Amino acid sequence: MDNVDEIYMRRALQLASLGEGNVSPNPMVGAVIVSDGRIIGEGFHRCYGEGHAEVNAVASVPDRSMLRGATIYVTLEPCSHYGKTPPCARLLIDCGFGRVVVGVRDPFPRVSGRGIAMLREAGIEVTEGVLEEKCRRINRRFITAHSRQMPWVMLKWAQSADGFIDALRQCSPASSVSGVQASAVAGAPVVFSTPVTSMLMHRERAKVDAVIVGAGTVAADNPFLTVRHWHSRRQPLRVVLGSIDALGLSPHLLSDGLPTLIFTETVSSLHSAPGAVEYVHINPHDLRSVLAHLYNCGITSVMVEGGAAVLRSFIAQNLWNEARVETAPVCLCSGVEAPQLTQKPVSSEIHGSHTIEWYESSVK
Repeated sequence: MDNVDEIYMRRALQLASLGEGNVSPNPMVGAVIVSDGRIIGEGFHRCYGEGHAEVNAVASVPDRSMLRGATIYVTLEPCSHYGKTPPCARLLIDCGFGRVVVGVRDPFPRVSGRGIAMLREAGIEVTEGVLEEKCRRINRRFITAHSRQMPWVMLKWAQSADGFIDALRQCSPASSVSGVQASAVAGAPVVFSTPVTSMLMHRERAKVDAVIVGAGTVAADNPFLTVRHWHSRRQPLRVVLGSIDALGLSPHLLSDGLPTLIFTETVSSLHSAPGAVEYVHINPHDLRSVLAHLYNCGITSVMVEGGAAVLRSFIAQNLWNEARVETAPVCLCSGVEAPQLTQKPVSSEIHGSHTIEWYESSVK
């Protein structure tokens, strides 16, 4: 049987999850205000740059006098610094809360215990660690990024049933596979996803701050790397690893006006940068330096989308946290072999005849 604190923290976690996809690089946070054994206010962080969970919860209470002596449950430590909004810890003090229950401390260097210390110095009782693992889990990308000063890395690829990520031709007819758009055009990439699994992939893309591909993938596929099949208030930053000289004539990434970073050591590529494209003079094979640069730019999560060599590099250097692997019921005779993971999947989803498996690295 859950104790009272856990019951209210579970509700705060439900609220926090409603901000998924809209608050990054901020964390998802939920808050519940309780007075005399009943909930009198709720709130969550709805959108990056807007009010935090505590602010929205306080605003939901019509009579501010009801807040004096009340308890507020917050999934993450209240902030103690001025950012895009004033510090939430100061708001809770000014409202006269008697108790604050915190799920997990905020690892962000400008907070990291300072919010809790501010509350205690003001005479407010603070209880920490209620459903801590669940509160940590919901913000594992944010917490990992700030703990390691490196973005959370998600790998993503789709493969055939016999373990190929791409091929120039098929050894069995595509018509035998329902819903699979498998191209047989010479030189064209095989598209394994169905409309449903493609939509689900765009949902995942909407959750990250940036997507990473190699220059070879841009040259071969000319991808947009935008969120198109899922509602999103923002587009992820596009990141290309490799020389601009390899990108072909008119890649979408250079002409659609959306922010794009290109990591290259080719000096000739650094002279002309169209619109929102920025060149970074860092060796694209030095993945730690690439990730460190992205973190310093405020990026807390990335999705690595290919090609195979780039995916293998992240795996070989153990620079990944989770992976999403879609398997389609198509057999290919030959082609580019899919990356290999030694871990067993932690979960799987069935979507028609397709399977999506999720993996987690041992790196925390």
